[in-house]
Amino acid sequence: MRIGYFDCFSGVSGDMILGALVDAGVKVEEMQAAISGLGVSGIHLDAEQVKRGAFTGTRVHVRTDEQGQPHRRLPDIEAILDRADIPMLVRTDAKRIFRRLAEAEAMAHGVTLDRIHFHEVGALDAMADVVGAIWGIRHLGLERIAVSPINLGGGSIQAAHGKMPVPAPGTAALLAGVPAYGSEIQAELTTPTGAAILTTLATAYGPMPAMILQRVAYGAGGRDLREQPNLLRLMIGEVSGGLDRDQVTVLEATIDDMNPQFFEPLMDRLFEAGALDVFLSSVSMKKSRPGTTLTVLADAAVADRCAALVLSHSTTFGVRAHTANRWKLPRDIVTVTTPHGSVRVKRGWFGDRITILAPEYEDCRRLAEAAGVPIRVIYDEARQAAAKEAGAKANEPPYPPEG
Repeated sequence: MRIGYFDCFSGVSGDMILGALVDAGVKVEEMQAAISGLGVSGIHLDAEQVKRGAFTGTRVHVRTDEQGQPHRRLPDIEAILDRADIPMLVRTDAKRIFRRLAEAEAMAHGVTLDRIHFHEVGALDAMADVVGAIWGIRHLGLERIAVSPINLGGGSIQAAHGKMPVPAPGTAALLAGVPAYGSEIQAELTTPTGAAILTTLATAYGPMPAMILQRVAYGAGGRDLREQPNLLRLMIGEVSGGLDRDQVTVLEATIDDMNPQFFEPLMDRLFEAGALDVFLSSVSMKKSRPGTTLTVLADAAVADRCAALVLSHSTTFGVRAHTANRWKLPRDIVTVTTPHGSVRVKRGWFGDRITILAPEYEDCRRLAEAAGVPIRVIYDEARQAAAKEAGAKANEPPYPPEG
């Protein structure tokens, strides 16, 4: 399996992703031809080698003849993609990315999807970034994408809605559940387009996975930072087997003197802080007192924050911690259409075979309540639709083949 690991030590933007892909061997002329499949005129790509600090990388410029920032809606962009002469998988992933962008903006502004106008990310250069990135990743044969914790930068920026803190609200919404951190660099290091591309396509986050390294490439950002090289590093290699691997911090506290009703708000706060999972186990403590072990799984970047929450919102005096290795099925999320509406479905991969189809519970619950049908009806419809889209059987056993 060929994997691409994006090391976002100086953040990520759409043009940095394109630069890293070109630096890794994608010909800019071929990428230009792929983007021309959008069927809109006036998009021009060129690439150059530039210095960022003491290092070199590839800077890709996306220039358009479009004047200003058009206020396109999601249906406008989807219509362009539907008409485009691009591979079906590229179209599907591009629509997923723009839908996530729309959902993030809708969440940030507190409005519905149909009322969202894209500003910067609705321009032709953003569409070129998205389509070019997806096409380049597939052209290099990258079957899985992993991403490091993402450097967001700091300070503030001037956007279409005025002065905004870094990260901008839309970017922050896209990064929910993703390892990220701020820094002393007073600049927007991670853009909404860059965040949307990587967080939609990634199947793993954290340290670089074990792999036989084949190539290292660098995509350059537009400015030369004083503090560090403004580069996105792409590391390409081969991994054996069909599993992703990473490390997590496991936090534990054993509690016997807390009102059980207080666990639920603590768990909510932990998930909001970025915990990967939180669960409770019943235990028997000294003097045969019944107790509860609170276990939190978290990326190292948010482990301190989660430990602080446990100490401040429970009755424990201490938290234990250790690092654990994880083997994971690579996964992605697709949106399928059922007779009752759209449902997100998480797909688990073993090699090139889909072994798990898991409809999103909240989507199924919402549609079931609206239609007045049992939730299992929506669940089965979503699973059947996802299986049909993948060309797989819905009753395929959820485990890898022997051997």
